Amino acid sequence: MQTFLRLDPAAAAPEHDRPPPDRVISGDPRFTTWNLEERDGLWCGIWEATPGKWRIAYAEWEYCRILAGHSVVTGRDGAEHHLRPGDSFILRPGFEGTWEVIETTRKDYVILMPRG
Repeated sequence: MQTFLRLDPAAAAPEHDRPPPDRVISGDPRFTTWNLEERDGLWCGIWEATPGKWRIAYAEWEYCRILAGHSVVTGRDGAEHHLRPGDSFILRPGFEGTWEVIETTRKDYVILMPRG
């Protein structure tokens, strides 16, 4: 097993998706994901989304770092978080709100599903 992994989209086949239609608020957001690690409830890779806005609800823990673009994550409490290249953040299980991509956004991520 390789013990060093560089986060490089060329190392994984891209997966294409979009949010479920009942979660979309505006636009036609489309996702491209390069999953570079997937094991034992942990995922790691690079994700990109085109402009649009959709509802989000997290059951998992996610660390992200914005690589390109501009997004706004808004919590159920109304707090807006403008995210631009270099910004890092954590979304914890139970976070609910919206994700709005203003300018096509690319991030790297580490997701951990809670055990139980």
